Amino acid sequence: MNKYSIILGNLGNTCDRFLSTGYKDQLPKAEMIRQAAGIPGVEGVELVGTWDVTPKNVDEVGSLLAKHGLACSSIIPDHFSQKRWGKGAFTSRDPSIRAQALDETMIAAEMARTLKCGLVNLWPGQDGYDYVLQSDFRAERRWTIEAVAKAAKAYPDIRFSLEYKPKEPRTHSTWARAADTLLVAKETGMPNVGVTIDTGHSLSGGENMAEAAVILSDFGKKLFHMHFNDNYRSWDDDMIVGSVHFAEFVELMFWLKEVGYEGWYSMDQYPYREDGEAALRASVEFVQGVEAMLDAAAIAELREIVAAGDPIRSTRWIRSRLFRK
Repeated sequence: MNKYSIILGNLGNTCDRFLSTGYKDQLPKAEMIRQAAGIPGVEGVELVGTWDVTPKNVDEVGSLLAKHGLACSSIIPDHFSQKRWGKGAFTSRDPSIRAQALDETMIAAEMARTLKCGLVNLWPGQDGYDYVLQSDFRAERRWTIEAVAKAAKAYPDIRFSLEYKPKEPRTHSTWARAADTLLVAKETGMPNVGVTIDTGHSLSGGENMAEAAVILSDFGKKLFHMHFNDNYRSWDDDMIVGSVHFAEFVELMFWLKEVGYEGWYSMDQYPYREDGEAALRASVEFVQGVEAMLDAAAIAELREIVAAGDPIRSTRWIRSRLFRK
């Protein structure tokens, strides 16, 4: 069975750039943890550093998780929502800012140890550029690789997973696609550095999610973590999983089984106006439904269909799962 998780803050008052105060009231952390535990199948939560967990409250948060039978599936350092990262975190031209970005990574890893969590998910959203001739591509990637490698060497028991996204908040992100992020992970030379696929980021980047999973798995077993959400491909809408791309998610789940992915299936969405708990529950239920659909017989059928490369058979198979006989 898959391990299901959610990002804790998705249950709260998610804000957009037009109403920075959000459209809902913020829930207390204890209530969000209680709601997470109430979603059938959810065994873990991801915590964002400074938002959800700090060195001062890490023991308190750990007690709350234990009370509700939840694991910490990952910690995400806040490399994106603070003023100091406005011109980059790992890629800042200011060496003191780069040092702070590394410090935040180390703090997250230390908290992960405290919470018996094996993964730090890195999404330095402000790393990138907005204009032509603005980025020193060589230097910025070198700084990034050096920083991630230092963290990985300092915490060999923690896996560091690099989450890519083509754009936003910058017009171009440093880690933009699966393949170039894989190169960064491999260049660190560290076995505990890999890559996170956020399905919405992959979709908006024009990737095939399943193909990205296979690439990361086949070239060094570097698929470390999964974030699930959906969108219309033009933007990272962070919608309920399966609300737009049913067939593509079936293909992704099939290939995650084929490559032997054993990490968390973590929901990451921004329910700006809808009820957060209900939206996340819907996402978990969708992924669970696809998981149940892909039993041994279905996997055998899909292996034959993929081997034959027959789109008539593949679309017929999808229809057979959608329409009642």
